[in-house]
Amino acid sequence: MATPISLSISSLASKSQQLVRNERRMLAASDDGAMMKQIQSTHAPDGRVVDVKPILQVIENVLHHIIPNIDHAMNGGTGHIDALDDRTNSSAVDGALDALAYIVHKICCEVSCKCSGGGDAHATTMGILNMLSSYSWDAKVVLTLAAFAVHFGEFWLIVQLCTSNSLAKSVALLKQLPDILEHSQTLKPHFDALNKLINAMIDVTKCIVEFTELPSEFISIDVPPLSTAMAHIPTATYWIIWSVVACAAQVTGLVGMRHEFITSTSEAWELSSLAHKVSSIHEHLQSLLRLCYQRIDEKKLLEAFEDFKRTIETPQMDNLKILLKIFRKEETYYLLNPDKTKVLIDVLRRKHVILLISDLDISHEEIRVLEALYKGERVSSELNYEILWLPIVDRSTWNDGYEQKFLSLQSIMSWYTVNHPFAIEPAVIKYIMEVWGFVKKPIGVTLDPQGKVLCPNALNMMWIWGNSAFPFSSEKEESFWKSEAWTLDLLVDRLEPNLRTWVSQQKVVCFYGGVQMEWIESFTTATKGVAKALDIGLEMVYVGKNNAKERVKKITGLIKEKQLSHAWQDDNVWFFWNRLESMLYSKTQHGKAIENDVIKQEVMTLLAYDGSENGWAVFFTGSDEMVRANGEKVLSSMKSFDEWEKLAKQLGFIPALRKHLEGIHDEHHCTRLILPGNSGGIPERVQCAECGRPMEMYFMYRCCVE
Repeated sequence: MATPISLSISSLASKSQQLVRNERRMLAASDDGAMMKQIQSTHAPDGRVVDVKPILQVIENVLHHIIPNIDHAMNGGTGHIDALDDRTNSSAVDGALDALAYIVHKICCEVSCKCSGGGDAHATTMGILNMLSSYSWDAKVVLTLAAFAVHFGEFWLIVQLCTSNSLAKSVALLKQLPDILEHSQTLKPHFDALNKLINAMIDVTKCIVEFTELPSEFISIDVPPLSTAMAHIPTATYWIIWSVVACAAQVTGLVGMRHEFITSTSEAWELSSLAHKVSSIHEHLQSLLRLCYQRIDEKKLLEAFEDFKRTIETPQMDNLKILLKIFRKEETYYLLNPDKTKVLIDVLRRKHVILLISDLDISHEEIRVLEALYKGERVSSELNYEILWLPIVDRSTWNDGYEQKFLSLQSIMSWYTVNHPFAIEPAVIKYIMEVWGFVKKPIGVTLDPQGKVLCPNALNMMWIWGNSAFPFSSEKEESFWKSEAWTLDLLVDRLEPNLRTWVSQQKVVCFYGGVQMEWIESFTTATKGVAKALDIGLEMVYVGKNNAKERVKKITGLIKEKQLSHAWQDDNVWFFWNRLESMLYSKTQHGKAIENDVIKQEVMTLLAYDGSENGWAVFFTGSDEMVRANGEKVLSSMKSFDEWEKLAKQLGFIPALRKHLEGIHDEHHCTRLILPGNSGGIPERVQCAECGRPMEMYFMYRCCVE
């Protein structure tokens, strides 16, 4: 005959199982429209504000103490472990819970009673929602979770202490709690599922609280994605409360099971299904939260962008305010000076400053050439300017390799640099790219001592005229072009140290390029033969090819070995082509049309020659007589010298060669002009160097690794 105690045990266990089984009938019910209306009908907030953060912190402390101890016990451990240090601000919690302890106790009683009586989970959930009708959605979930933390915490304290504390042992005996260690293998699936559900509940609760803390000045609750998230929060709240009821049912079901342990795998399955449901809700809310933060970041970026734009366009007393705004507010405004020691940004106050803007692919040649200008002629007091390097990097792909590359570049720069690329304000990077036009090719933005932008890219004029263009203003650049002509000096500048001597000796000077060794040998040999036949002085200089460093280096070695001509070293080759591109971009910046500008025509012709795989040559005399041609034409002209030899003896070498070239008409040709996209802009109309017809524009993406 069954005793009253055993009957009550069986009755209590069956009621808890029945309550959990009821979940199957309702797992999807809250997602339809009718159920949503029912949930919303319980919501009548009266405006009271609950500081949920400190309460949630205590809840996490309680539950995150219990879960590791459960795992410890289920895996055969003895005693107990402390999961984490308690860093709760007691005064903050006391203040938050002062008027809420009663409602938490009331929820706890509601859950315990309904679970003990085998009540319907949906009905219990709706009852709690009605009980909390005057609270906000985040307060509803936090207060319900607090009630569960009390319920579960009290249970686990008794279980944990009953072997070492006589009071806990007596209470466990009265409650007829099972020996967790004795039934660990049977209970493990239940507690594993319980732990997963508890973690999922905490995750969703924290997510709901996070939505309420989003700054309203940067995101509207009436506009997606926040409005979408707020529409899902009532459903999420319903499932959190339902989950609390289900978890409490599992805990309550263990009461009275000391001698007759009854279990069912369906209970663990129900909790696992519920954990999957709540985790799915969390994933969806997290995706919406990410969209909200993205929208907030975009709004903050736009506001900071407009603020920087206003500042830099407003006259200032000095440049310090603008320089400070370049860096993130949370950063200390330290720079590294040329000696690589930390200094405050104030050292640049009321000085001419060139903002050197580049990525981490800035070439060593560019650094060396700029250093020659910065440390050379700049010593006079009239050239008192400083350079500040602002490296623009992709933060999403940053790694140790990029870190080392940054440090390596920083170490060889003899001017001021940022302490780290991440110190630059993202809104300033946006301004640099959208207003100053930085893409990849380095630019140098000049600020005067008052912070006024004198030129959006002074590097062009620095490469062309050096420090004589100081203070590197657009007006100074314009005045220089007005007095400039297409001459040997403009083309070569100071790159060829023997140029003055050759000109004084009235020699013909030939600069040529290309990367086909066979053509180079044929051209230099044939041209020397023509000079010998005319008994004129000739000097030839190989200037390589743009963006072909390794091939040019190899060919330069062969040219010197075979004594075919003079040949420049790497820095001079880079500088020659970079100056040509700078001339083109500088002219384009100042709106010079190619039809009315001889310099722009000649520069684009040489760049077009370089764009092909064939060679090219340009001949000059001291009187700035000039003739140029592509490799095929000039080589054929030299080889057929007998056809224009008589004319050359009458008119001179360059006029005769020009006349001969004019008589050569190519029926077929393919001219390419390759220009890197940068702040100078790309000319809208470009004429073919061979026939004068407008060239078609294509987009080309190139990655050249030699």
